[in-house]
Amino acid sequence: MYTLIIIFTLIAVSLSLGSPLPPATPLPLIIWHGLGDNYDADGLKAVGDLADKAHPGTYVYNIRLDDDPSQDRSATFFGNLTVQVQQVCDTLATHPVLSTAPAVNAVGFSQGGQFLRAYIERCNVPPVRNLVTFGSQHNGIAKFQECGDSDWVCKAWLGLLKTNTWSLFVQNRLVPAQYYRDAAELDNYLEHSNFLADVNNERKVKNETYARNLASLEHFAMYIFDKDTTVIPKESAWFAEVNTTTGKVTPLNERKIYQEDWLGLKKLDEKGGLHFRVAEGGHMELSDALLLDAFKTYLAPPMDVDWVHVDVLRVQYEL
Repeated sequence: MYTLIIIFTLIAVSLSLGSPLPPATPLPLIIWHGLGDNYDADGLKAVGDLADKAHPGTYVYNIRLDDDPSQDRSATFFGNLTVQVQQVCDTLATHPVLSTAPAVNAVGFSQGGQFLRAYIERCNVPPVRNLVTFGSQHNGIAKFQECGDSDWVCKAWLGLLKTNTWSLFVQNRLVPAQYYRDAAELDNYLEHSNFLADVNNERKVKNETYARNLASLEHFAMYIFDKDTTVIPKESAWFAEVNTTTGKVTPLNERKIYQEDWLGLKKLDEKGGLHFRVAEGGHMELSDALLLDAFKTYLAPPMDVDWVHVDVLRVQYEL
């Protein structure tokens, strides 16, 4: 007995019936969650539903570092970001749906935003077409989050963060330390940072691929929460430099990282692809209306890509 599987794509069916081609399906969407969250959380599922509401047919993939949600959450606190980003690169490059798409869109929540940016700079297979980040720490943090009174695990790693930030042990194991950046400690940062100093191309030797990949985006929208007291400084969401002593804010376009175009942000800005947006409220206080607006504005289906993510019809014949 033999089974013959005949596969018809929607395009083939449309042509055979003489009907017009279906409208372009939205590009797949990858989402990287923030600190203390996990890929299977109800909140992320709701975000995926909103993405599908904005653009019906959107395939959504929530990035995870472990299939066990509790382990995935743990990886937001503990792990080597260089290893974690590479793991995501390998996963996306071989994903059965994502790897077949000409491009994907990306949304990053909090620290997930700078991690997605690292993916774009270092790997970008499949390539990201549009990147939207919410409350991300693109220029790092100058202060670590405080822990709850009864959160002893948090207090344990916070003690290590505060006293041994630049040690090899901490930089290889505690995630927030790897995007810690205090302007008063730039020498230590440039020498010891395991993650941010590299992906921000701040060291003497620049990686041209980072700038080229980021400049290839069509849109990079960065949302800052106007009442954010979790991310310090909150202006990091816009790549701004903040003097934590005087409070002086140096915007991105006045910094060398932009003027010398270490990351391709200037080139992206000059072609109209860099967007500075404000979200009202505290850190990660996101309304459905704001998310829908962001998705409709920056993740619209491409009109210049000849690709349709089609359903497959399998007809079996027994011979």
